[in-house]
Amino acid sequence: MYLIFGAALGTLGGLFGIGGGLIAIPLLGVLCGLDQQLAQGTALVMVVPNVMLALWRYHQRNRIELRHALPLASMGFCFAWIGSIWAVGIDAQTMRVGFVAFLVALSTYNLVRMFTANAPASSQMHYSWPWLGVLGAASGTMGGLFGVGGAVVATPVLTSLFGTTQVVAQGLSLALALPSTGVTLVTYAAHHQVNWMIGLPLAVGGLLSISWGVKVAHAMPERLLRGLFCGFLVFCAVMLAFKV
Repeated sequence: MYLIFGAALGTLGGLFGIGGGLIAIPLLGVLCGLDQQLAQGTALVMVVPNVMLALWRYHQRNRIELRHALPLASMGFCFAWIGSIWAVGIDAQTMRVGFVAFLVALSTYNLVRMFTANAPASSQMHYSWPWLGVLGAASGTMGGLFGVGGAVVATPVLTSLFGTTQVVAQGLSLALALPSTGVTLVTYAAHHQVNWMIGLPLAVGGLLSISWGVKVAHAMPERLLRGLFCGFLVFCAVMLAFKV
């Protein structure tokens, strides 16, 4: 069951460039009855290899610029470590309420973007260092705190403020997510907030399907991909709200 579950999540992770953890966390909480921190730590076992493979697939199809990825990844790594240390000490119910609020805020932001005029995407990024470093720090903190790698924060900001296309934003977000999810998983595991018996088959299933999700993302119209991403966030928030 977890293998099939992981394959479905891997497809979504490749499609949206987020590793699949965002939907795995509410499902693990709702279906498996895991506490919020344990759900986040277990989801990371799947997310880390998924992000690694998805990053490589995105780079093959649309080369990720190191000068853009490096400030995102380095600052994301440092602040994800801080966020994950903070997360393991918070009450589980408080953390769950915070996670739902986080998803609602992201959903609202993406809905507003869908119904407002946006500047056309450009081959040249509007801002570089140090603003990419600031984005990496903010995304890394949220990723470490909620176990989602920071990609869900970085992707909409990169498209709306930095002027990138959706697929370029998702590729850069994966470059940010790889080191931040790695250090977050280590922190959660050190505090015994990982169920490896659930996480490992999820990871295997995700690795089998994530490349297909990346392929679909590159074939999909830009506006449709953004709309699906927004609906995906709303769905996750509603699911987890039932457990609060």
